[in-house]
Amino acid sequence: MLTIGLNGNFSPESSDIVPGLREYMYHDAAAALVRDGVLVAAVEEERLNRIKHTTKFPVNAVRACLDIAGVTPDEIDAVGYYFPEQYLDLMLNGLYVDNPAVPLRYSRELIGERLKEALDWELPDDRLFYASHHRAHAVSGFARSGMVEALVVVLDGMGEDCSGTVFSAVGGELETVEKFAMHKSLGLLYLGATRHLGFRFGDEYKVMGLAPYGDPAVYRPVFESMFTLGPNGDYDLPPHALALDYVGNLFFAHGLAPRRSGGPLEQCHKDFAAGLQEMLERIVLHVLRHWSLATRHTRLVFSGGVAHNCSLNGAVLRSGLFSEVFVHPASHDAGTAEGAALLAQEALSGRVRLKERMRSASWGPDLGGSRAVEEKLGAWSALVEYERPADVVETTAGLLAQGAVVGWAQGRSEFGPRALGNRSILADPRPAGNRTRINAMIKKREGFRPFAPMVVPEAAGTYFELTDTAANHDFMSFVGRVRPEHRAGLGAVTHVDGTARLQIVAPEVNERVHRLVSRFGALTGTPVLLNTSMNNNAEPIVQSVEDALTCLLTTDLDCLVVEDFVVRRRPGFLLALDGLVLSPRPVTRLERGTRVGRDGERVVFHEILLDYATGPRAPVSPELFALLERADGRRTVGALARAAATDLTDRAREELHALWQQRFFTLAPAPAAPAAP
Repeated sequence: MLTIGLNGNFSPESSDIVPGLREYMYHDAAAALVRDGVLVAAVEEERLNRIKHTTKFPVNAVRACLDIAGVTPDEIDAVGYYFPEQYLDLMLNGLYVDNPAVPLRYSRELIGERLKEALDWELPDDRLFYASHHRAHAVSGFARSGMVEALVVVLDGMGEDCSGTVFSAVGGELETVEKFAMHKSLGLLYLGATRHLGFRFGDEYKVMGLAPYGDPAVYRPVFESMFTLGPNGDYDLPPHALALDYVGNLFFAHGLAPRRSGGPLEQCHKDFAAGLQEMLERIVLHVLRHWSLATRHTRLVFSGGVAHNCSLNGAVLRSGLFSEVFVHPASHDAGTAEGAALLAQEALSGRVRLKERMRSASWGPDLGGSRAVEEKLGAWSALVEYERPADVVETTAGLLAQGAVVGWAQGRSEFGPRALGNRSILADPRPAGNRTRINAMIKKREGFRPFAPMVVPEAAGTYFELTDTAANHDFMSFVGRVRPEHRAGLGAVTHVDGTARLQIVAPEVNERVHRLVSRFGALTGTPVLLNTSMNNNAEPIVQSVEDALTCLLTTDLDCLVVEDFVVRRRPGFLLALDGLVLSPRPVTRLERGTRVGRDGERVVFHEILLDYATGPRAPVSPELFALLERADGRRTVGALARAAATDLTDRAREELHALWQQRFFTLAPAPAAPAAP
């Protein structure tokens, strides 16, 4: 049986289903394809449409899953969606009330419409199944845990009727034993605090990384006023805690004004983050402690967006409450696509029972074979040069040992928010300066944010304090302690509190990466590498060869390794931008108009923007604006400049490059002319 699961909302590629749709309205869209319960393919839509945490209907992800499996829509037995139909339709109804000009169409019709538009797929009504949101989370985690009996806990922003669900899995059956009311949402509470710190939805991990710089005692009385711990693992928050401004209003009343985005991070903000993290850990451990005793389960499956809080997960390991903990690599909403696919299969043929634990998250599209990769590199040869060494692992290990920061793209992309060795930036973990360098010059992000170490299993216990509780360290889901004697020697990956978000790379999971870390260890004496996702601050993790090349050409990476090839920028490559084809993205918009200046005068402006919630915008010179107006995805930059009667000066190329860095459009070589008959 072949089933595909979907999550996200119903927006087409070029617009939102209603104007002004918020960024958290059915976020992290994805598709997952399951054959007889076995995961075949899974990919987040953001990797393909290049919009972080995208809410759009996952048409590209669906297409990619079908391509990976080599199947057509007609071969799909069922489609699963990750919320109940009535809940989705009520949500849509609310949007339509606020937007009376938008036609009334509900979820079943919209799902069919999106699939028909993108894939010419006429989905019969009886092949569409809707799922409970938290059960989709629970099933995806439990099915991949390798466990038969476990405590399964889902905590996130909200499901259809609650913000958290506790399941007892006995004999493979998931029984609901507790639900937490919507106003008790730990996910929304954390998001509200994230917003008060000047960050936005999807930036919760920044707050987690900031917390170790602070003192939780400073604001502990305020945080303790926000919750009560009750008997039987219960807890409570005020009924109005569901509002996203709850945390901000409370702390404003206690003298902590909201931080403005881009403003300085002061000690008060760090103390606030520390208190927030402490509160989260206290509440969750209270819940887990009770239900581990009440159900007598010694194993835990933890899922939902809260389960991506790696510091919390580390605290769970150190608590000793369980003998084993499993966290799915896509525990956020993207993972419910897999859960919806499994539940669709259950609806047709009975429950899915799998006993093998997931070890790899590499379920997305690959980069193509060596010949296809080399053809793509050759098309970019005006901007890059490349070589194919006899042993790319040996060569890369040498580059890393010499201090290079390397983009590393291999095989199939990972499912979930973390690069685990197939779409990574790698570097020497020893010099503390590498953290500053990569944050500032390559990732272009806040300097306080930590990087993760990847280590081979045979050395993990030497460098890191592993707990007695077994954990799936394959997916970088747990923060653990670096052994004190190695903290200074792992300066780029040891956080300010002596911890690290550990990934253990086993040879049976990723032989090439294991060999790379081992060879780096042989050259340096330290079998550990710094690993972070390959992207800059303007985009999701790279997916394709073209994405990886774009990352190389718009960051300060020293080089890029794509499959068996080592790639470097050519000196003066900006001149070669003239020969690239400029293509607007589906969400690219240009705006020209007048606005009132500071002195009351009318000022003409030219801007480029990406039309989605939180999409960036930037000013554009009139000369470059004239060029961008003519972009059609077919003509080169040089041809567009000629059509616009614009000179491509060095300054114009630098401006174009800066906008490319922010991913306002794509640049790529012109397609090769077809061979003569």
